[in-house]
Amino acid sequence: MRKDYNLEPRRYIIGGIVVAIVLIYIIRLFSLQVTDSRYKEYADSNAFLRKAVYPSRGIIYDREGRLVVYNQPAYDVMLIPRDVKAFDTIDFCNTISITPEQLRKRFADMKDRRLNPGYSSYSPQTLITHLSAEEYGRLQEKLYRFPGFYIQKRILREYNYDCAANVLGNIREVSQKDMERDDYYSRGDYTGDMGVERSYEEFLRGVKGAEVLIRDAYGKIQGRYDNGAHDRPAISGKNLKLSIDIELQQYAESLMVNKKGAVVAIEPRTGEILCLVSAPSFKPSLLVGRQRGANYLALTKDLDRPLFDRAIQAAYPPGSTFKPANGLILLQEGIISPSTAYPCNHGFVSGRLRLGCHAHGAPLPLKPALQTSCNAYFCWGFKAMVDRKSRYGSHAEAFEVWKNHLVSMGYGYRLGIDLPGESRAYIPNSKVYDKVYGAGHWSANTIISVSIGQGEILATPLQIANLAATIANRGWFITPHVVKEVQDTVIDAQYTERRYPTVDSRFYPDVAEGMRMAVTGGTCRLANLPGIEVAGKTGTAQNPHGRDHSAFMGFAPYNDPKIAVAVYVENAGFGAAFGVPIGSLVIEKYLNGHIADDRKYLEERMLQSNTIQFAGTKKH
Repeated sequence: MRKDYNLEPRRYIIGGIVVAIVLIYIIRLFSLQVTDSRYKEYADSNAFLRKAVYPSRGIIYDREGRLVVYNQPAYDVMLIPRDVKAFDTIDFCNTISITPEQLRKRFADMKDRRLNPGYSSYSPQTLITHLSAEEYGRLQEKLYRFPGFYIQKRILREYNYDCAANVLGNIREVSQKDMERDDYYSRGDYTGDMGVERSYEEFLRGVKGAEVLIRDAYGKIQGRYDNGAHDRPAISGKNLKLSIDIELQQYAESLMVNKKGAVVAIEPRTGEILCLVSAPSFKPSLLVGRQRGANYLALTKDLDRPLFDRAIQAAYPPGSTFKPANGLILLQEGIISPSTAYPCNHGFVSGRLRLGCHAHGAPLPLKPALQTSCNAYFCWGFKAMVDRKSRYGSHAEAFEVWKNHLVSMGYGYRLGIDLPGESRAYIPNSKVYDKVYGAGHWSANTIISVSIGQGEILATPLQIANLAATIANRGWFITPHVVKEVQDTVIDAQYTERRYPTVDSRFYPDVAEGMRMAVTGGTCRLANLPGIEVAGKTGTAQNPHGRDHSAFMGFAPYNDPKIAVAVYVENAGFGAAFGVPIGSLVIEKYLNGHIADDRKYLEERMLQSNTIQFAGTKKH
């Protein structure tokens, strides 16, 4: 058989392969030189060093202009791994006060892409943070001995007052999630963590600048590239003016030492929070500097949970501080008038159901019922509403009306404070009881404890204080907030606009008068201050896990309210035992600036008392 030696088709095939290869090279070269910036960056990194210039973080003042949080310079040791040459590790470690073992671990952690996903040998990496001024000085003198290393200037937060940690928050190094969420951040940057440092981060952080430095063939810095023409200056963060009175905050925290609970004080007219205390607390300075990590870990392991902001996150049974809210709903719905009286047979008795009460005269109308904190009065009123099928159609529909009034007062949902982590607490709806008892198989008697702030009802101290502010204003409130002003910025409208509950304003004066009577001759007598008309309401909240909780809410002066207060002390017994004294001292301190001599004994008792020891015990 004769072979075909015609090679013409092969020529086309080979030619096609050559053209394809040339096209692939052209496309790849185009990609490398035009669309892919990595190699340009690698080349530039040989000649240039781009350094971030960090802005000064915004300063924080209190409502009186007192400096609370400011900045101090801090220094981080940075390096570009590919530029690091052999160096004297012992000398380096001695200079910045670490051990060789710690240095080796730092390098290993830096190169571990699980811990440091953004690692690149061409990009700046953080090796050591927060050098002291002394360590910085020593390293600066020797830096020429350590090629590839440089010092990055940053800031540390400093505090003039060792209080308000839950309000102020702190700053921490950004995580991978932070960088994914906001492209402002780069590896080694810092961001706000908790408190206003977190909620106002975008105002406080400012805008980073940049310096472009030129390097010689040996990697040594020769100066600014093009005389700084390509540099960008940093823009400082905006300053904050808190609504907090830092001295009142400090005083209230001192009263809550060795106690668990919260104190919240609000200026009713503006919704500005005067103090927001969570106890136990901690010094904000603990979460600054190189020991931040160890201190934070210790705080997370503390069984008393100092990082848990009880003022806005804890959901407590409000107890009798809830009775004014129930009274307002009953007035709004026409279930009672101020003169409506109900019996009290040492408590509420309906069939075989009995809910106890302390000794006082009976029957009582609304104002004396608030004065004496009569359980039976508010149980009977609640029963008259929820069981009125002729008006509402069913128990469930009546309860929904009752619940919706509470929601309008700020219960059951977040109020919207300008701090992270606020709890909504809990107000059940009728579906909850339908699920537990069956639709149509429950009535007011089934859930009667909610009428006096027990059972399923839960509230935060902030919500309780907001109710006090609403009654002080006789029917409106402004969303509570801790920041009064942001530099060169208009404050959010939600913190200036009035909010009106669904209860008509004409009903509030009667409830306010009942609370005033509680101070002049009822359960809040310790809050009766000379020269200051205080209105208040105690609360003793039953606690199935131990001793009852002591609560108080009130406002003053009665006709020109400047402060509304809620106090909640866990495991402290009756409301008059701790809630009233602490609340009255906070009111007196804020309005008078000092505690009267004849009340010093009460102040001393609160300062020295310890209620944490009563956790888990039942005896009063």
